[in-house]
Amino acid sequence: MMDVSDEFDSGMEATDDLASFEVVHLSNPGLLDLGTDGDAHVQESKDRTKLKTKLISAWNNVRYGGWSLKSKPRLSKSSPVCLLGQSYQLSFSERESFRRAFSSLLWMTYRRGFPPLDGSALTSDAGWGCMLRSAQMLLAHGLMLHMMPAGWTWPATHHQTKDDLEVVDALVLDNSLRESRRDSGKHRRRSLGTALDCGSHEEWTHRRIVSWFGDLPSAPFGLHRLVELGRASGKRAGDWYGPAIVAHILQKAVAASEVSDLAVYVAQNCTVYVGDVLNLCGTSHTDLSARCRSGWKSLVLLVPVRLGSDALNPAYTRCVKRLLELRCCMGIIGGKPKHSLFFVGFQDDQLIYLDPHYCQAAVDVQKDNFPLESFHCKTVRKMPFNRMDPSCTVGFYAGSRADFQALCSDVTKALTSSQEKYPIFTFVEGHNVEEMSCTSDSFTHIKSKDKPGRIRKKSCLEEFVLL
Repeated sequence: MMDVSDEFDSGMEATDDLASFEVVHLSNPGLLDLGTDGDAHVQESKDRTKLKTKLISAWNNVRYGGWSLKSKPRLSKSSPVCLLGQSYQLSFSERESFRRAFSSLLWMTYRRGFPPLDGSALTSDAGWGCMLRSAQMLLAHGLMLHMMPAGWTWPATHHQTKDDLEVVDALVLDNSLRESRRDSGKHRRRSLGTALDCGSHEEWTHRRIVSWFGDLPSAPFGLHRLVELGRASGKRAGDWYGPAIVAHILQKAVAASEVSDLAVYVAQNCTVYVGDVLNLCGTSHTDLSARCRSGWKSLVLLVPVRLGSDALNPAYTRCVKRLLELRCCMGIIGGKPKHSLFFVGFQDDQLIYLDPHYCQAAVDVQKDNFPLESFHCKTVRKMPFNRMDPSCTVGFYAGSRADFQALCSDVTKALTSSQEKYPIFTFVEGHNVEEMSCTSDSFTHIKSKDKPGRIRKKSCLEEFVLL
């Protein structure tokens, strides 16, 4: 993985074609002849700015465009691989299952050539949007758990004969085809028709979820919307977003979206208040969706934590592994300073992740049958635990009230079964009675009812409890 800083001039437009400026400029020789020296000077200054923008864009494409050329990571055949609660032993059959599961995860990366972000001239997030893209991947996985059948994999991954894991055996594919041909004609047609009906609905849902993350202002979870919601935290397009801030942005985005049977809860100060979660997920009688008729909104639980001071405390490595082994875990938004990644699993002492640092052309998700390939990744990447930034946000999903009760139990066991003296976060019965105001650019004054005179300065978006 490249060690690159994510610095970017937020006041500049990022486009993808350096030559286009030269063509426009040369084809308009009278462009600077505006009648007055002042106007000509202003136009010349604008042209210089545009040229500088093109050069920066070209440089970003060089920086991030080489991502796919890097060598494949080696996965050990002797050690199991954990991928979001599922363990795979990389014998042939399970290696294929791992490949399909990994390739079916939604992959959000830098994009270029989308409509300008409101309040700026930026048409690319290359160099600064990696944390927002990681947050999109976390939410996208939660939506897939929420809306797709358990164990779903993208059908396009079933027919690949070669990928970055090189796991497909043509003989097995041939045997599978022979078996399918032995089916009786009537039974085969009935089964095929049912499969096509189910597959068509699943593919429609898959495509719909992807469209919600499109790079256009109307997409409920697209970059434009997330940047707009980030303004309340004092953030603008081109700024760096932390893992706690994006958790609150996701909460606002889901609350304002059409996904009415899903709620997002963000833990405060490493504490999950069970009473507040139950109130949040409790539903009104006016909500007629299938899940809400059961009296429960499905839950995405986001917990911002800090696992050390300047670097990851090695004592927390085992705890992170245990969390990633849980079926309810949606993954971890983390990475390293100014280089965000989406962690989805591990093998031995290596984290497995999806990397947003690859600049691709924006896809028009409003078109029928828009291409899906750029939203899925075949390349497995890994990184040592000791390079993980201590600031991160862990995500969990509970589809029902019973699932949430199991989540509380399973996560508590994972947190307390490790050797750390203090868990990285806790579940508390009841409600958060502290009066808090969460803003990223000001301190929050918290008055404890137990000790009325004690005032603590805390920014619930930027600061974390150090244990």
